[in-house]
Amino acid sequence: MDPSNEFTNPEEFEKVDKIPEQDEEVTTTSFSDAWLKNVDPRGEKSKSEKRDETKAESGTEALSDKVTLLELIYWRDVKKTGVVFGSMLFILLSLSCFSVLSVLAYLSLAILTVTLSFRIYKNVLQAVQKSGEGHPFKQFLEMSIDLPEDKVREAVVDVLKHLNCTIRELRRLFLVEDLVDSIKFGLLLWVLTYVGSWFNGMTLIILAVVAIFTLPKVYETYKVQIDHYVDIVRTQKDNVWKQVQEKVPFLKKKEKKQ
Repeated sequence: MDPSNEFTNPEEFEKVDKIPEQDEEVTTTSFSDAWLKNVDPRGEKSKSEKRDETKAESGTEALSDKVTLLELIYWRDVKKTGVVFGSMLFILLSLSCFSVLSVLAYLSLAILTVTLSFRIYKNVLQAVQKSGEGHPFKQFLEMSIDLPEDKVREAVVDVLKHLNCTIRELRRLFLVEDLVDSIKFGLLLWVLTYVGSWFNGMTLIILAVVAIFTLPKVYETYKVQIDHYVDIVRTQKDNVWKQVQEKVPFLKKKEKKQ
């Protein structure tokens, strides 16, 4: 066969010309598809997605903080809880006996004495052994102790929310929006006058700290017995309050209009 006659038909020439174009289109399309698969068409994450991720992270951190606090209160780790509880109780007892300035000065002086003695001991030990261990508190000096702005802002917002709720509730009680609630509040204040005459503020704080680290553990241990007696007391209280309301009708709490 004569090679010059192999492509004498014009249709065959068109087929030969079209084949490279199809291959080029397929190659370009496959390359663009592969490139687009690795590229997010939306670009960077939107602000709402970033905000949701931040909220999720903050919620997880808050949950972990609550779990750690509960572990301390319920004495899950006896050594850790003992150190925290003992330190808080020692500081509060010191504040009840001495002024705040004296307690801060003595505690700071004690900490400085310990760190200074340890630093001198390490320097002498390194000089004798001729070792180059470096500063004994290097890891603590390099540790970041800056307060995160987002957490501080969240804490301030939470404090403001609780403060506003407390102010609104006090306004409602003092201006007698509900007669029964205001009378209960007055009875509570009357009881507090006697409590204040028996204990000062620091003693109440010490009792509160002791109660926080003892009552939850006691309740967890004797939950069944405590719930039984609490139900009895609650039933008796409800019966007495119903009798009082029957004799004094104006103490009945009015139902709020929906």
